[in-house]
Amino acid sequence: MTPAELRALCLSFEAAVEDFPFNPETSVFKVRGKLFALTNLDARPLKANLKCDPQDAVRLRAGHPGLIVPGWHMNKRHWNTVTVDGGLPDRLVRELVEDSYDLVVAGLPRAERLRLDRP
Repeated sequence: MTPAELRALCLSFEAAVEDFPFNPETSVFKVRGKLFALTNLDARPLKANLKCDPQDAVRLRAGHPGLIVPGWHMNKRHWNTVTVDGGLPDRLVRELVEDSYDLVVAGLPRAERLRLDRP
């Protein structure tokens, strides 16, 4: 997956926005103000921090050593750092980004979630 494809994927979700709260190099993708993906799109290899269910995180790390690792500078129980342009299939990367978005949306207040369902 290329940096442009990763950015497009992250921005394809309902109410997703890109922000740069840390520095001009670090893209932070949010939904309703809550972070679901963090990456430096110019970095090589391209990596992204993505939220993950803790049990899935352990399984994914074991199944993809070196490509999916505990989240760098994040809560390592709930976040993985995923090498996006490495040996992982693009389909899996897309699923991980979507899962991260879905987990963040599930944690939003009910009123915020309901607003996402409206056009």
